[in-house]
Amino acid sequence: MVKCNHCLVKSRTMPESIEWNSEVSQVVRKFALQNAIEYHGEGQSGSVLGRVLSEREDLRSKAKSLIPLVNSEVSRANLIAKEKGMEEVRFELESFAPEALDREKQQKTVGLKDLPGETDDVVLRFAPNPNGPLSLGHSRGVVINSMYSERYDGKIVLRFDDTDTRVKPAIIEAYDWIEEEFEWLSGRPPDVVVRASERMPLYIEMAEKMISGGFGYVCLCSADEFREFRISKEECPCRDRDVSANLEDWGKMNSGGINEGEAVVRVRTDMTLPNPALRDWPALRIQHAPHPIVGDKYKVWPLLDFQSAVEDHAQGVTHIIRGKDLMDSTRKQTLLYEHFDWNYPETMYWGRVKVHEFGGFSTSGILSSIKSEDFSGWDDPRLPTIKALRNRGFSPESIRLLWEEIGLTQKDISISMATLESFNSKVIDSDCERRVFVIDPIEIDFSSDNRPDVASIPRHPEGSIQGNRKWEFAESIFIQSSDHNPGKVRLKDFADVEISEFSANIESLDRTDDRQIIHWLPKNLSREAIITVPDGENLNRIRGFIEDFELEEGRVYQFERFGFAKIDSIDDQLVSLLWLHN
Repeated sequence: MVKCNHCLVKSRTMPESIEWNSEVSQVVRKFALQNAIEYHGEGQSGSVLGRVLSEREDLRSKAKSLIPLVNSEVSRANLIAKEKGMEEVRFELESFAPEALDREKQQKTVGLKDLPGETDDVVLRFAPNPNGPLSLGHSRGVVINSMYSERYDGKIVLRFDDTDTRVKPAIIEAYDWIEEEFEWLSGRPPDVVVRASERMPLYIEMAEKMISGGFGYVCLCSADEFREFRISKEECPCRDRDVSANLEDWGKMNSGGINEGEAVVRVRTDMTLPNPALRDWPALRIQHAPHPIVGDKYKVWPLLDFQSAVEDHAQGVTHIIRGKDLMDSTRKQTLLYEHFDWNYPETMYWGRVKVHEFGGFSTSGILSSIKSEDFSGWDDPRLPTIKALRNRGFSPESIRLLWEEIGLTQKDISISMATLESFNSKVIDSDCERRVFVIDPIEIDFSSDNRPDVASIPRHPEGSIQGNRKWEFAESIFIQSSDHNPGKVRLKDFADVEISEFSANIESLDRTDDRQIIHWLPKNLSREAIITVPDGENLNRIRGFIEDFELEEGRVYQFERFGFAKIDSIDDQLVSLLWLHN
């Protein structure tokens, strides 16, 4: 058979398939797991191959043949991280190559990198738009800034960037929501709270100074017209007008003499700058829509880059930590600071973090879905809001651990909720009492002659919570239908029994063999319950019987063989719970 040239080249460059011995496989697996840990479940084959060849120089001649094995182990390690969480990856690595954790441990002792520049009087800020409550993504800003503030004994400013009255208008309740969520996440209130909408006189004053100083001007060009000037690197005609003409039009903008969309104030930069976004960028625009706090008092509102720059200077912000997608904002604001002869804060960036389970939720998108009744509210358990996570029972400590683990890196990464769940489990496990939840129950007669009157079940299997649950027996018990196989089983924490079709007889209170352990519940101690489990865009509701022993609304319990859940409500007919995680 004749092959084309393309096929011949491809066949020569394809890695040879080789059966590697266990020693080589172990080395590859070690570095695949290590890489997955360092890159939060997004390990890279090229990096792993480099480490393998660095340790095993004898394999360099076989590098191409190693590629399939490397790819396979990297995919496997990333899948473990995604489905079971980073702790499972660490556990496996530690089980056969604990020395490979040294690299990570060294990194973790360092923690967040040191702040650059002068750090004697550190002032940081977190600046959300109050168009809804905080999301899991927002929490990164709260946690990282709070950690740096604590490390350097500095201040942190909570600033509400609420000067967009039309596209993303503020929700009046969101101010209180965010303040409370900030304190919940960081463990303390912010040192300063600023609402940009209440600082309008400052922004107007700075705009007038800019215009009067000749490094700002009123542009009457349409958006399309200016776009052409920007693309062609040409100055628009408005740029050459004298200061008095600009101040006159500035007055008209503020008095309502010019309509929305007919004028903006621009920062004079250089129309030949390589980055088009920096060319005479807009600082203030006209918006006649009323604001929920200051009403219709103002006709001209600052755009975010101008407002944020002015406020950072006014508050004495020394360090800004923001997403790398805002690098252009830094460049714009630096040019403005040069005009005012101010010193721009030190700036650090982070990359995007995508949570697999939540996709591309946005605050405005969530609000729209709530209005259309796709979600019940901001605390709907399917949402990535702090309200929803708190509603389910997540702890603030777990969220802080998550962001500390990811750190401050410009690398875009994807994580699974399993990572957060792993941290939360560690935080809450020792404080969570155990209870029993029986799904699809089968009633079993338990009137055995040698049955004691009371069973004593530990509140916590490891004794971190002292005491026992006292179970007084009636004539029957519930077991799960999946456990209903006639034969010898052990009722957990109680007795070895033999189950016939629908009855059970006690053989021994002590464990005598390795028979299967099953969960069970006295009928007289059971209450009907339903656990709501978020599953993507769906809510699954699982019915069963719950152990009716000292149940409290709002408290998280671990239900053996099922996982953690929070009791949402208790009434005479039903106990309602929200699923937390395994």
